[in-house]
Amino acid sequence: MSILQSLADRDRVFDFLIPRESPVDVRHGPILYLEDVSVSFDGFKAINALDLTIDDGELRCIIGPNGAGKTTMMDIITGKTRPDRGQVWFGSRHNLLTLNEPEIATLGIGRKFQKPTVFEALSVFENLELAMSADKRVLSTLTARLDGEARDRIDEVLSLIGLEAARRRPAGILSHGQKQWLEIGMLLMQRPRLLLVDEPVAGMTEQEMERTGELLTSLAGKQSVVVVEHDMGFVRSIARKVTVLHQGSVLAEGSMDQVASDPRVVEVYLGEEA
Repeated sequence: MSILQSLADRDRVFDFLIPRESPVDVRHGPILYLEDVSVSFDGFKAINALDLTIDDGELRCIIGPNGAGKTTMMDIITGKTRPDRGQVWFGSRHNLLTLNEPEIATLGIGRKFQKPTVFEALSVFENLELAMSADKRVLSTLTARLDGEARDRIDEVLSLIGLEAARRRPAGILSHGQKQWLEIGMLLMQRPRLLLVDEPVAGMTEQEMERTGELLTSLAGKQSVVVVEHDMGFVRSIARKVTVLHQGSVLAEGSMDQVASDPRVVEVYLGEEA
């Protein structure tokens, strides 16, 4: 028996681990739904009866003071943290509280952390190629060749994130902002339905912030995008709807002008930003 045949046989044993397409049903409601979600850590209630709804294709900004529960909320959505109570649904079919982190990612939820994580020794193109949603079994990895459709997808994402001219450059020499865009591109290669983005403009120049705003607003409609951010100028530039978290629950929700004029928001958050 050949080595390649042995690898193929081994792969078939683990076929159940290969991601299968699992469509998200949003015909009867939002793409993301959290109801009465609470979680405590050593007696501290990080999330307190949180209700949150995100519509399909929506761009939502989440703001709030440090300790408001923003990161814990994303941890719950992505399966990193299990709440003490509540419901978390992705569309009407998928109860996220019954799934682990890889299963949730396979469903189409991508998360971008504050610090960019790219493969610095690889080119921009190779980073996107590696991130592509595909059969990652041993045999297919050894014999894989990019087809025209895959190359077209990489070219499409390169154009979207504005890195066409850098496609052959090592990721390690990119600017901070370019690394952020590349990581967003790596998530987009997996065609997520929901993208969670944590403080995307921290450490960026004004020009990079403007380009990041254009990128995130261009994604809305194709994906649902949830942006957690502290820079109020940036939030105002992209916000369509803003949710303010405080002490683990929703304090206010609406347009940026509406939440900015809410006395409760000014008292607990925007006052410290002034």
